[in-house]
Amino acid sequence: MKLRRLTESGITQFGQYLEQLKAAPTTPPPTWLLTDETTSEAVSDVEVVAREFDSRFDAAQYLDALVNSSGIQAAERNVGLWAWLSLFYFDQVCPTKDGGARKPGERARHIPDVENFQRYYRHLLLGPFAIYRAHADAPTRARGVLMTQVNAPGDVVEQLASRQELITNRSVMSAVTTLYYDTGQAGPKKGSGGKGDGSPRRLADIINQYDLTYDLYALSADGLLGLLPKEFDRFR
Repeated sequence: MKLRRLTESGITQFGQYLEQLKAAPTTPPPTWLLTDETTSEAVSDVEVVAREFDSRFDAAQYLDALVNSSGIQAAERNVGLWAWLSLFYFDQVCPTKDGGARKPGERARHIPDVENFQRYYRHLLLGPFAIYRAHADAPTRARGVLMTQVNAPGDVVEQLASRQELITNRSVMSAVTTLYYDTGQAGPKKGSGGKGDGSPRRLADIINQYDLTYDLYALSADGLLGLLPKEFDRFR
């Protein structure tokens, strides 16, 4: 299918569907919005591939190449584009559970709120794309926040992504990846999904504390890792 964007009408109807899902969770997605001339419009001749993403990193890598080849300018601000992509990949961003039910969560996960930075990164496709682009010189440094499934960003993303100065910080992202990304398994390290000592949630709390007393942009990744308390030794 050629890359398109939802019109205002399409965005409105997609939003109505997301609300409807809360009361009727087995309602099938309105895929007709993707091609109907009143609810969507063409933006490029580039073909969008219906494929399964192994992780948020995989999705971001593909979407970065897609946007680059499309020639779309200021793609990060294009609400209709990301709403269209969310609907196109809806089975991945909002998979069915037992009995075919879906739990869409908040609207910002599917229709981006580009005017509110604290919610901007919550979009399940635009969020990874924006992080990947912020680290375009070495995208693998951001694997620590892009290693989970597309529909499950994880605690560290929830805690850090609302602050642009942290999610774009090379040292912070490198430290997160060093701590929690298992290169051998190409996924999270064992035990990194908890909420106790050494967890991503604890790391987010500590980094937020350090930001009050240290210049995080001046610290190297090793310098930041060296400041962390002993509770992180099992991941360090």
